[in-house]
Order: sequence, then structure tokens, then C-alpha cells
Amino acid sequence: MYKVFLDEELIPKEWYNIQPDLPEPLPPPINPATREPVKPEELEVIFAKELVRQEASQERWIPIPEEVRDVYRMWRPTPLYRAYRLEKALKTPARIYFKYEGVSPPGSHKPNTAVAQAYYNRKEGIERLTTETGAGQWGSALAFACMTFEMKSTVYMVKVSYEQKPYRRVLMEMWGAEVLPSPSERTDFGKRILKDDPDNPGSLGIAISEAIEDAVKDPKAKYTLGSVLNHVLLHQTVIGLETKKQLELFDDYPDMVIGCIGGGSSFSGLFWPFYHDVVTGKAPKDVKFIAVEPTACPSITRGYYTYDHGDTAKLTPLIKMYTLGHMFIPPPIHAGGLRYHGKAPTLCLLARHGIVEARAYDQVSVFDAAALFTRTEGFLPAPEPSHAIKAVIDEALKCRETGEEKTLLFLLCGHGLLDMQAFDDYLRGKLKPYYYPREKVLEALNELKKLYPWLFKQQSS
Repeated sequence: MYKVFLDEELIPKEWYNIQPDLPEPLPPPINPATREPVKPEELEVIFAKELVRQEASQERWIPIPEEVRDVYRMWRPTPLYRAYRLEKALKTPARIYFKYEGVSPPGSHKPNTAVAQAYYNRKEGIERLTTETGAGQWGSALAFACMTFEMKSTVYMVKVSYEQKPYRRVLMEMWGAEVLPSPSERTDFGKRILKDDPDNPGSLGIAISEAIEDAVKDPKAKYTLGSVLNHVLLHQTVIGLETKKQLELFDDYPDMVIGCIGGGSSFSGLFWPFYHDVVTGKAPKDVKFIAVEPTACPSITRGYYTYDHGDTAKLTPLIKMYTLGHMFIPPPIHAGGLRYHGKAPTLCLLARHGIVEARAYDQVSVFDAAALFTRTEGFLPAPEPSHAIKAVIDEALKCRETGEEKTLLFLLCGHGLLDMQAFDDYLRGKLKPYYYPREKVLEALNELKKLYPWLFKQQSS
């Protein structure tokens, strides 16, 4: 195991925005009431003005405020490791590197955008931020960021994760957050869900609806999102920008960049800067980008590319993405951060163009990969990036068969030290593979067609 961990000069001074370099412009979000593209001022009801500006920005490089970089210095730059022991165990000629984001105070990549979002909201006079969280990584990141800027935070945590991962809740509360299991009795939408289904396990779509409703009702509050939207993803590019500089010390460059995808923020943060090299002709070789999702929530691999809401209550605009339907209720798999029905529009567009390859793995094979990684490299990965580890192992074994000396880069976006119940279930044989039924995807698509027939007429024309 070899580590590259450099001084703070490695921390980027600008975020990279992919939008000017996309193969075609992103389809705009649509207001379902007017059937017209959403105006920026409509988004300012729930988001800080500067974040709305970044969302639509065509600037390739966006300066990082020094106040944000100052907080980043608490854990950035994060280390890059060469996984020599894993390579040896696999008997592969491949070179395997991983960028490790688990050294942040919340233990994941999420503070890269949480700190930025809290900073901009605080600068505009906002006193409280609301959000949703699945496994708890994003909720804990926002709680940490709000504590840093002396703000209040309210986190709606998907109920199944709230019950499975109590220590994530404790971590958020230690940073001063109010944490509620979603669906909750706090919001009108949560009450409606519980009235119809008192045992509802929750979903990110439901939690998003509750967080938005809460924020809209309070003039001193705004909503924040941990993935999917452009401004969130561009904040994460500190990961890939640092990684590029670190790889220069090895005189190496990836053949493959691999990451897990829930909404797409961690993977995008890693691969966007390498994509920029490719489209500008600076990359020394062809690079393959591989996004990995669970078979229990296969948005890109089995979903439809169409307009859909980002939340269950339909409070968000319609967004063009691969989706399993906004009414999607995921099975209670342990990779809580990957249980979202849609994906980032930028990621979906690149997948549509074949620039990003999407794969799906079941949770048992994913935990098998996590076990091998833990027993060779020593780090206990979170269930989410373990999906990327599974893909890396598959590619490394292919290299063993062909003799190719490829460079494989993946993102270990968080540690698994607060996911012990998941690993305990794995060790005791309690985990089962789960494949989301195709008929459920078709049902969701048909419901969407009934809800917005005009939308599908537009798309077919």
C-alpha cells in the first residue's frame, strides 16, 4: 500500500463545471404546471441564489471562496493510494489506485458540497437548512457544515436507514442537527404517507418532499441537496482535480475511472476532470468511465430516459434522467446512499451518448468484493463504494487473463465504520441478492404517461 498525501497547495482553487463540454446541452427542467422550462427565480424559492446561478452556469471554471477552502483544509487534500496488496491477491498486472474520501470529519465525500452550500446560504442570511438523507452520509455532512457556519439543520432520514444506522443519527445530533425518520409527522406529505401506509419504510423521494415542504414554509430556511443537480456535482470536482495532480507523481494516468452512483455526485466529482482532459485532447490515452449501481435500484441499467420528478410528492420540476419512477420505494438493501429512483441529468446524458458505461451488481457480490478489499488493503469500505470495488476486481481479473497492464482508478468515497450492522448481516449470511423487477419499471412508466400524456407526445415528436 502506497499513499500520496500532499500539502494544502494541492487543494483546487476552482471547481470544474462540465456543462460547456457536454456533447449536447442539457434538457432544461420543466414546470409541469406551465409546461415551460423552469425560470431561475422559481428555483430561488428553495435554493440560495448563488447555487441557482451555478446550476445553470456555462462557466467552465468557478472560483472556490477562500472561506470554503479554509474549511476544506480540515481534511483536504485527501490521500491517493496504490492498492498493491489487492493487486497481489488478484495476481493482476493492472495498477489499482483509489482516492480515499473517508478522512473527512463525516467520513465521506459529501462535505465537499455541504460546506459550499452552507457557506452560500449563510452569506445570503439563511439561518436553517433542511435536507433528506438515505444512509446518513449526506445528512451528517450537512449537519457538520451547518455547525461550522453556525446554522441550524433539519434532516429527514429515510426510515429504514434511521432504524438500520442509529449511529449516523447520533453523529448528526452531535453536530446539532434535528433528525427525523421519514415519512414523519412533521410535514403534511409525511402525514399523508403514514395515514395510507403506517409501516412505510421511506424513500429518498419521500424524504426530499418532506425537506422541501419544510423549507418552503419557513422564510428563514432553504433546502439543500446532496447529489443529482449540477451545482452539487461541480463542488465534488475537488476530488478529481486533486487526483490528477497526485497521479502525476506516479507518472501514471487511468485507463478506467470507476465509481458507484446513487445520484451521481461522488463518481462525477472523480471523473469530470478526466473527461475534461478527453474532450480537450489533453488525455494521454483513451479513458473508459464506468458507473456502478445496485441491481436493487438499477436506474440507468433498467430505467427509462425520460422526464420525471425528483421527489415523490412532485414538488420538484420535471427533470430529464434515467428513472425508475418517482413513486419508487426501494427494498431495504444496506447501500442506503444508492437507493434513489433517478440519477444526475449530466450523468444520464453522458450514459445516453455511450460516454459513461453503467453496470449493476447485487449486494451479496458487492459485499464479497468489500471483504476481499478489507482483508488486503485494511480499510473497511462503505457499502456504496463497494460497488465500485466489485467492478475494479472484475476489470483487474480481465487484465490477468489478457496480460494487459491497465491503470484502474476508483473512488473510495466513504468508510464503513458506521455500517457495522450491514457487515454483521453479511458475515452471518443474512444478506440476499435482490433484482428490481422489470414489471415494476414498466408500471412506473405507465403511471408517468397517465400523469403527463402531453410530455410523452412531445418526446415522441
